[in-house]
Amino acid sequence: MQATVRSFDPVTRSGSVFLDDGSVLEFGTRAFDAGPLRLLRTGQRVNIVLSGDDIAFVTLSTFPLP
Repeated sequence: MQATVRSFDPVTRSGSVFLDDGSVLEFGTRAFDAGPLRLLRTGQRVNIVLSGDDIAFVTLSTFPLP
């Protein structure tokens, strides 16, 4: 599923994304650390993997999903 970065805190490595329908989902350190990324910036398009209602994985749209 694709989303757009709403916020990202490089210290905690957590943040939030906008889904295409405008809803907001938060992601924690574990979801960010599961992928190969070092930073995210506001407005960046990402792919996310959900586990139930939680984001389990965040990566750039050009990177493969697990």
